[in-house]
Amino acid sequence: MEENKNYTSPTPETENDEFEIDWMDLLRRIIAIRKTLYKAAGIGLVLGIIIALSTPKQYTVSVTLAPEMGSDSKSGGLASLASSFLGSGGNLGSSPDALNAALSSEIVSSTPFLLELFDTRVQTLDGELDTTLVAYLDEQRGSWMGTVLAAPGMAIGFVKGLFAEETDTVATLNPFQLTKKESQKVEALRKNILAEIDKKTGITTLSVTLQDSKVTAMVADSVVAKLQQYIINYRIAKAKEDCAYLEQLYKERQQEYYKAQQRYAHYVDANKSLVLQSVRTEQERLQNDMNLAFQVYSQVAQQLQVARAKIQEEKPVFAVVEPATVPLQASNSRKMVVIGMVFLALVGTAGWKLFGEPCLHQFRNNN
Repeated sequence: MEENKNYTSPTPETENDEFEIDWMDLLRRIIAIRKTLYKAAGIGLVLGIIIALSTPKQYTVSVTLAPEMGSDSKSGGLASLASSFLGSGGNLGSSPDALNAALSSEIVSSTPFLLELFDTRVQTLDGELDTTLVAYLDEQRGSWMGTVLAAPGMAIGFVKGLFAEETDTVATLNPFQLTKKESQKVEALRKNILAEIDKKTGITTLSVTLQDSKVTAMVADSVVAKLQQYIINYRIAKAKEDCAYLEQLYKERQQEYYKAQQRYAHYVDANKSLVLQSVRTEQERLQNDMNLAFQVYSQVAQQLQVARAKIQEEKPVFAVVEPATVPLQASNSRKMVVIGMVFLALVGTAGWKLFGEPCLHQFRNNN
């Protein structure tokens, strides 16, 4: 009991003193190795400058779109307006869109969409290169690290090319079976062309990253135009099919009505002087056939007008909030590369000197 009474727990001040002493000891150890840290910082600076200068500049262009996410059949569109004039018989109904702007990211990253960009005409900012996008991708510079990593594969390919048989046939683009080089270009575009969707507002942001500022802006503008046309084609595809079917049906019903009208007119002209009941009965039958053909023909004509109006109604409206412009500054900062290399060199060296070496010495002494 007396021992317990005499026992005093460590006060917070004592703990703070020990904690402060540890930090002071760590600070003294850092000061002791300051010359080594200076050397590490210099080496990191040199490596950072080399990496920064060997890494090509990248330019990013972002375009913001506000697409129409859907349409309401009761909102008084062209098709609803046409059906109100033509009657309820011209109502074709409406269904949810099979494809809307919410799928922009999937569309932009799809292989067919990227292959359509291959023939896009681009021009560098200095005007020295005016070609297609697929040819420009061959002109882009790679980093020295990527070149070193790809050197073994390039050497093997060069050796294989020496023994490969030469062919005079010109390879055409086959989307079903791409070559290795074409597949690499598609993957490069898939990484450099991105689309992000804000699910709350429906705002779509398209970003394109390439090595020339003007080429980047031109590709971004082309991506926006192709994406708009891609979605429009899908949105109005069903309406176009309905319109084409009604066009054919309209012509068929028109010919049936004309034939029924001619049969009735010929019969009346041939039997206008006769008053027989059988003649009247046949005349009434032909007249009923003509009226029925006219009713069907009239209904199809109404539906055709509604279908034509629906094609225009189904076209989505895109508001370009932020258009593509030629960027003035690169998106990859070389200063940050240099600062990052210096920081990594300092942290790595300090960690090794303060913790790595003591642990290594202790491990060796124990063994």
